[in-house]
Amino acid sequence: MTDPVDPPSKAANPGPPTSVDPGRPESSGERRIPEATVVRLPVYQRILEELLRSGNATVSSEQLAASARINAAKVRKDLSLLGSFGTRGSGYDAAFLIEQIDRELGLDQVWPVVIAGIGNLGRALANSQGFTTRGFTVVALLDVDPAVVGERIGDITVRHIDELEAVAAETSLSIGVIATPASAAQSVGDLLVGAGVRSLLNFAPTVLAVPPEILLRYVDLSIELQVMSFYQARLGVPSEEQRMPSIRSIGLTGA
Repeated sequence: MTDPVDPPSKAANPGPPTSVDPGRPESSGERRIPEATVVRLPVYQRILEELLRSGNATVSSEQLAASARINAAKVRKDLSLLGSFGTRGSGYDAAFLIEQIDRELGLDQVWPVVIAGIGNLGRALANSQGFTTRGFTVVALLDVDPAVVGERIGDITVRHIDELEAVAAETSLSIGVIATPASAAQSVGDLLVGAGVRSLLNFAPTVLAVPPEILLRYVDLSIELQVMSFYQARLGVPSEEQRMPSIRSIGLTGA
């Protein structure tokens, strides 16, 4: 099966996916993109970037599907939600497709990030190059430990969590990353929401209660290991349904 037939100049620009902002009503001009598709888009993006680095300017849906370990029809369906810009017989322009995925994921903007909890995990996240390369900028680091508050990590000085309101008044905060112990996660989440943070990424191994308009995602490696345990126990079962999926969201929200 070949890829869609419209030239790149006719690419649609439907705007950011509605699933990224659950509190925003869907307008009649927007296409709703399922969460499962949103989860797969960064994987496609990473594959496309690797192809570009290896000198491949174009890619077919079959190539993307093979690397992502899903079927080509699903790839075509996912990409069709972004617009029609494949060329029959030639596939997709890899660089152009990366641009469309960036725009759909909102990565053509800069998102200020605050990290609460500067232990081993918080430090690793603060020093991660993945933030800046994807349009996320860490603008604030928060903790309660007197031995940590005042420490400088990169270009940022760790401030006490009690200064969160002052931090929010100084700079816009789009995303709050919770890397605290589980016992402190809910109170920190409440403080972040109270300071106007609309999106939370929770690394603490606990379920948080937040208002319905707040976007909440979990990253819990223990849950991932349990999911892998499920598939590991069934590796000998020759069934397509038992194959471990290579693309899924991490944590409590499934793909």
